[in-house]
Amino acid sequence: MKPQLLKVSMGPAQSFSVRQDFQPVMNNKWHYHPEVELIHFNKGFGTQFIGDSITCFEPGDILLIGPNLPHYWKFEETILEDVPEEADIRVAHFSENFLGNLFLNLPENKAIKDILEKSKRGIRVINGDRKKISELMGLMLGSSGTERIIYLIQTLLEIARCSHIDVLSSLGFAYNKEEVERDRINDIYEYTYANFRNKINLEEISDIARISPNSFCRYFKSRTQKTYSQFLMEIKVGQACRLLIDNKMNIKQVCYESGFNNFASFHKCFKSITGKSPLNYQREYATV
Repeated sequence: MKPQLLKVSMGPAQSFSVRQDFQPVMNNKWHYHPEVELIHFNKGFGTQFIGDSITCFEPGDILLIGPNLPHYWKFEETILEDVPEEADIRVAHFSENFLGNLFLNLPENKAIKDILEKSKRGIRVINGDRKKISELMGLMLGSSGTERIIYLIQTLLEIARCSHIDVLSSLGFAYNKEEVERDRINDIYEYTYANFRNKINLEEISDIARISPNSFCRYFKSRTQKTYSQFLMEIKVGQACRLLIDNKMNIKQVCYESGFNNFASFHKCFKSITGKSPLNYQREYATV
Protein backbone atom coordinates (compact mmCIF):
# COMPACT_ATOMS: atom_id res chain seq x y z
CA MET A 1 0.00 0.00 0.00
CA LYS A 2 1.40 3.36 -1.00
CA PRO A 3 1.64 5.78 1.96
CA GLN A 4 -0.26 9.06 1.72
CA LEU A 5 1.41 12.45 2.00
CA LEU A 6 -0.01 14.23 5.05
CA LYS A 7 -0.14 18.00 5.23
CA VAL A 8 0.78 19.10 8.76
CA SER A 9 -1.01 22.29 9.71
CA MET A 10 0.93 25.07 11.43
CA GLY A 11 -0.41 28.14 13.18
CA PRO A 12 0.29 31.52 11.56
CA ALA A 13 2.66 32.47 14.40
CA GLN A 14 4.37 29.06 14.73
CA SER A 15 7.41 27.49 13.10
CA PHE A 16 6.37 24.03 14.30
CA SER A 17 3.27 22.23 15.54
CA VAL A 18 2.56 20.80 19.02
CA ARG A 19 -0.74 19.22 20.00
CA GLN A 20 -2.41 16.75 22.35
CA ASP A 21 -4.76 14.09 20.93
CA PHE A 22 -7.38 12.13 22.86
CA GLN A 23 -8.85 10.42 19.81
CA PRO A 24 -6.91 7.31 18.69
CA VAL A 25 -8.22 7.66 15.14
CA MET A 26 -6.33 10.93 14.60
CA ASN A 27 -4.35 10.62 11.31
CA ASN A 28 -5.44 6.99 11.25
CA LYS A 29 -3.78 6.01 7.97
CA TRP A 30 -0.44 4.88 6.53
CA HIS A 31 1.19 8.23 5.84
CA TYR A 32 4.36 10.30 5.71
CA HIS A 33 5.30 13.98 5.85
CA PRO A 34 8.47 16.07 5.38
CA GLU A 35 8.45 17.09 9.06
CA VAL A 36 10.13 15.19 11.88
CA GLU A 37 7.57 13.73 14.31
CA LEU A 38 8.15 13.52 18.07
CA ILE A 39 5.43 11.54 19.84
CA HIS A 40 4.76 10.49 23.44
CA PHE A 41 2.05 7.94 24.27
CA ASN A 42 0.68 8.76 27.71
CA LYS A 43 -2.32 6.43 27.22
CA GLY A 44 -3.09 3.89 24.55
CA PHE A 45 -1.47 0.77 23.15
CA GLY A 46 -1.46 -1.24 19.96
CA THR A 47 0.68 -1.96 16.90
CA GLN A 48 2.96 0.53 15.18
CA PHE A 49 4.17 0.42 11.59
CA ILE A 50 7.38 2.43 11.09
CA GLY A 51 8.95 1.94 7.66
CA ASP A 52 9.31 -1.84 7.43
CA SER A 53 9.11 -2.36 11.22
CA ILE A 54 6.03 -3.82 12.92
CA THR A 55 6.19 -3.65 16.73
CA CYS A 56 3.95 -2.90 19.69
CA PHE A 57 3.58 0.46 21.42
CA GLU A 58 2.38 1.07 24.95
CA PRO A 59 1.93 3.90 27.49
CA GLY A 60 5.22 5.69 28.17
CA ASP A 61 6.69 5.10 24.72
CA ILE A 62 8.54 8.04 23.13
CA LEU A 63 9.47 7.97 19.44
CA LEU A 64 11.22 10.23 16.97
CA ILE A 65 10.22 9.64 13.35
CA GLY A 66 12.35 11.28 10.69
CA PRO A 67 11.13 13.11 7.57
CA ASN A 68 9.31 11.15 4.85
CA LEU A 69 9.46 7.85 6.75
CA PRO A 70 6.02 6.18 6.40
CA HIS A 71 4.30 5.35 9.70
CA TYR A 72 0.97 4.44 11.27
CA TRP A 73 -0.32 3.56 14.73
CA LYS A 74 -3.14 1.02 15.04
CA PHE A 75 -4.72 1.23 18.49
CA GLU A 76 -6.08 -1.92 20.11
CA GLU A 77 -9.83 -2.16 20.48
CA THR A 78 -11.58 -2.85 23.77
CA ILE A 79 -12.79 -6.44 24.02
CA LEU A 80 -16.38 -5.64 24.99
CA GLU A 81 -17.14 -2.42 23.11
CA ASP A 82 -15.23 -3.01 19.85
CA VAL A 83 -13.94 0.58 19.93
CA PRO A 84 -10.35 1.84 20.23
CA GLU A 85 -8.83 2.12 23.69
CA GLU A 86 -8.66 5.51 25.39
CA ALA A 87 -5.76 7.61 24.13
CA ASP A 88 -3.66 10.51 25.36
CA ILE A 89 -0.92 11.44 22.91
CA ARG A 90 1.40 14.42 22.73
CA VAL A 91 2.96 15.04 19.35
CA ALA A 92 5.20 17.67 17.79
CA HIS A 93 5.98 18.16 14.10
CA PHE A 94 8.95 20.27 13.03
CA SER A 95 11.31 20.59 10.10
CA GLU A 96 14.97 19.71 10.55
CA ASN A 97 16.01 23.28 9.81
CA PHE A 98 13.29 25.05 11.79
CA LEU A 99 16.03 27.14 13.44
CA GLY A 100 17.78 27.89 10.17
CA ASN A 101 20.26 26.02 7.99
CA LEU A 102 23.29 26.83 10.16
CA PHE A 103 21.95 25.75 13.56
CA LEU A 104 22.58 21.99 13.29
CA ASN A 105 26.06 22.55 11.87
CA LEU A 106 27.25 24.39 14.95
CA PRO A 107 29.77 22.18 16.80
CA GLU A 108 27.78 22.55 20.03
CA ASN A 109 24.76 20.93 18.35
CA LYS A 110 26.42 17.74 17.07
CA ALA A 111 24.43 15.52 19.48
CA ILE A 112 21.12 16.92 18.21
CA LYS A 113 22.22 16.60 14.58
CA ASP A 114 23.23 12.96 15.14
CA ILE A 115 19.93 12.00 16.78
CA LEU A 116 17.98 13.61 13.95
CA GLU A 117 20.04 11.59 11.46
CA LYS A 118 19.18 8.40 13.35
CA SER A 119 15.51 9.37 13.39
CA LYS A 120 15.39 8.87 9.62
CA ARG A 121 14.93 5.18 10.41
CA GLY A 122 12.61 5.86 13.34
CA ILE A 123 13.87 5.57 16.93
CA ARG A 124 12.28 4.66 20.27
CA VAL A 125 13.71 5.75 23.62
CA ILE A 126 14.70 2.71 25.69
CA ASN A 127 17.18 3.64 28.42
CA GLY A 128 16.70 7.33 29.05
CA ASP A 129 14.89 9.73 31.32
CA ARG A 130 11.47 9.23 29.75
CA LYS A 131 9.81 11.04 32.64
CA LYS A 132 11.88 14.17 31.99
CA ILE A 133 11.22 13.98 28.25
CA SER A 134 7.46 13.68 28.82
CA GLU A 135 7.57 16.64 31.23
CA LEU A 136 9.40 18.75 28.63
CA MET A 137 6.80 17.83 26.02
CA GLY A 138 4.08 18.90 28.46
CA LEU A 139 5.83 22.24 28.98
CA MET A 140 6.21 22.61 25.21
CA LEU A 141 2.48 22.05 24.80
CA GLY A 142 1.60 24.73 27.32
CA SER A 143 4.05 27.38 26.14
CA SER A 144 4.47 29.70 23.17
CA GLY A 145 7.05 31.85 21.44
CA THR A 146 10.74 31.43 22.16
CA GLU A 147 9.99 29.39 25.28
CA ARG A 148 8.38 26.66 23.16
CA ILE A 149 11.45 26.51 20.91
CA ILE A 150 13.72 26.16 23.95
CA TYR A 151 11.65 23.25 25.29
CA LEU A 152 11.89 21.48 21.92
CA ILE A 153 15.67 21.86 21.87
CA GLN A 154 15.89 20.57 25.46
CA THR A 155 13.71 17.58 24.54
CA LEU A 156 15.89 16.67 21.55
CA LEU A 157 19.01 17.05 23.67
CA GLU A 158 17.56 14.76 26.34
CA ILE A 159 16.79 12.11 23.70
CA ALA A 160 20.33 12.48 22.32
CA ARG A 161 21.68 11.74 25.82
CA CYS A 162 19.82 8.43 26.10
CA SER A 163 22.16 5.51 26.69
CA HIS A 164 20.12 3.18 24.47
CA ILE A 165 17.64 3.83 21.67
CA ASP A 166 15.87 1.26 19.52
CA VAL A 167 16.29 1.90 15.78
CA LEU A 168 13.07 0.65 14.19
CA SER A 169 13.24 0.56 10.40
CA SER A 170 15.95 -1.41 8.63
CA LEU A 171 18.84 0.30 6.89
CA GLY A 172 17.75 -1.48 3.72
CA PHE A 173 14.37 0.24 3.83
CA ALA A 174 15.44 3.73 4.87
CA TYR A 175 18.90 4.08 3.40
CA ASN A 176 20.36 7.55 3.71
CA LYS A 177 23.78 8.40 2.27
CA GLU A 178 24.40 11.00 4.94
CA GLU A 179 24.07 8.34 7.63
CA VAL A 180 27.26 6.55 6.63
CA GLU A 181 30.77 7.89 6.86
CA ARG A 182 32.71 8.77 3.74
CA ASP A 183 35.47 7.06 1.80
CA ARG A 184 36.00 3.35 2.56
CA ILE A 185 32.82 2.46 4.45
CA ASN A 186 30.78 4.61 2.07
CA ASP A 187 32.26 2.76 -0.92
CA ILE A 188 31.27 -0.55 0.71
CA TYR A 189 27.70 0.66 1.27
CA GLU A 190 27.34 2.10 -2.23
CA TYR A 191 28.65 -1.05 -3.91
CA THR A 192 26.42 -3.29 -1.79
CA TYR A 193 23.28 -1.29 -2.60
CA ALA A 194 24.10 -1.36 -6.30
CA ASN A 195 24.84 -5.11 -6.40
CA PHE A 196 22.91 -6.85 -3.60
CA ARG A 197 20.78 -8.77 -6.12
CA ASN A 198 23.96 -10.52 -7.35
CA LYS A 199 26.30 -12.78 -5.38
CA ILE A 200 28.96 -10.65 -3.66
CA ASN A 201 31.94 -12.69 -2.47
CA LEU A 202 34.45 -11.64 0.17
CA GLU A 203 37.30 -11.02 -2.29
CA GLU A 204 35.09 -8.76 -4.40
CA ILE A 205 33.93 -6.52 -1.55
CA SER A 206 37.45 -6.48 -0.04
CA ASP A 207 38.76 -5.08 -3.31
CA ILE A 208 36.16 -2.30 -3.10
CA ALA A 209 37.38 -1.52 0.43
CA ARG A 210 41.02 -1.72 -0.69
CA ILE A 211 41.99 -4.10 2.14
CA SER A 212 42.63 -7.84 2.47
CA PRO A 213 39.70 -10.24 3.08
CA ASN A 214 40.80 -10.96 6.66
CA SER A 215 41.23 -7.27 7.44
CA PHE A 216 37.89 -6.49 5.81
CA CYS A 217 35.94 -8.73 8.19
CA ARG A 218 37.49 -7.10 11.26
CA TYR A 219 37.16 -3.61 9.81
CA PHE A 220 33.50 -3.93 8.86
CA LYS A 221 32.44 -5.41 12.19
CA SER A 222 34.35 -2.75 14.15
CA ARG A 223 32.51 0.00 12.23
CA THR A 224 29.00 -1.48 12.12
CA GLN A 225 28.86 -3.99 15.03
CA LYS A 226 27.69 -6.68 12.60
CA THR A 227 29.20 -9.01 10.03
CA TYR A 228 29.04 -8.17 6.35
CA SER A 229 26.81 -11.20 5.70
CA GLN A 230 24.34 -9.90 8.32
CA PHE A 231 24.40 -6.46 6.72
CA LEU A 232 23.83 -7.92 3.25
CA MET A 233 20.89 -9.97 4.53
CA GLU A 234 19.34 -6.86 6.11
CA ILE A 235 19.63 -5.01 2.80
CA LYS A 236 17.87 -7.82 0.96
CA VAL A 237 15.11 -8.15 3.55
CA GLY A 238 14.65 -4.37 3.61
CA GLN A 239 14.14 -4.43 -0.15
CA ALA A 240 11.69 -7.33 0.21
CA CYS A 241 9.72 -5.38 2.84
CA ARG A 242 9.42 -2.41 0.52
CA LEU A 243 8.15 -4.61 -2.33
CA LEU A 244 5.71 -6.48 -0.08
CA ILE A 245 4.26 -3.21 1.19
CA ASP A 246 3.87 -1.93 -2.39
CA ASN A 247 1.96 -5.18 -3.14
CA LYS A 248 2.66 -5.11 -6.87
CA MET A 249 4.43 -8.50 -7.05
CA ASN A 250 3.68 -11.97 -5.80
CA ILE A 251 5.88 -13.30 -3.00
CA LYS A 252 8.05 -15.45 -5.28
CA GLN A 253 8.78 -12.46 -7.48
CA VAL A 254 9.67 -10.45 -4.36
CA CYS A 255 12.04 -13.24 -3.32
CA TYR A 256 14.11 -13.11 -6.49
CA GLU A 257 13.85 -9.33 -6.95
CA SER A 258 15.38 -8.97 -3.46
CA GLY A 259 18.45 -11.02 -4.31
CA PHE A 260 17.54 -14.41 -2.82
CA ASN A 261 18.27 -17.51 -4.88
CA ASN A 262 15.57 -19.77 -3.46
CA PHE A 263 12.28 -19.37 -1.66
CA ALA A 264 13.21 -21.47 1.41
CA SER A 265 16.24 -19.29 2.13
CA PHE A 266 14.18 -16.13 1.60
CA HIS A 267 11.46 -17.30 4.00
CA LYS A 268 14.00 -18.24 6.69
CA CYS A 269 16.01 -14.99 6.45
CA PHE A 270 12.90 -12.84 6.31
CA LYS A 271 11.41 -14.41 9.41
CA SER A 272 14.69 -14.26 11.34
CA ILE A 273 14.83 -10.47 10.87
CA THR A 274 11.15 -9.43 10.97
CA GLY A 275 9.76 -12.22 13.15
CA LYS A 276 7.05 -12.83 10.54
CA SER A 277 6.60 -14.81 7.36
CA PRO A 278 6.55 -12.73 4.15
CA LEU A 279 2.83 -13.47 3.68
CA ASN A 280 1.85 -12.50 7.23
CA TYR A 281 3.99 -9.37 6.98
CA GLN A 282 2.23 -8.34 3.77
CA ARG A 283 -1.19 -9.06 5.24
CA GLU A 284 -0.52 -6.84 8.26
CA TYR A 285 0.41 -3.91 6.02
CA ALA A 286 -2.64 -4.55 3.84
CA THR A 287 -4.86 -3.61 6.81
CA VAL A 288 -3.26 -0.21 7.55
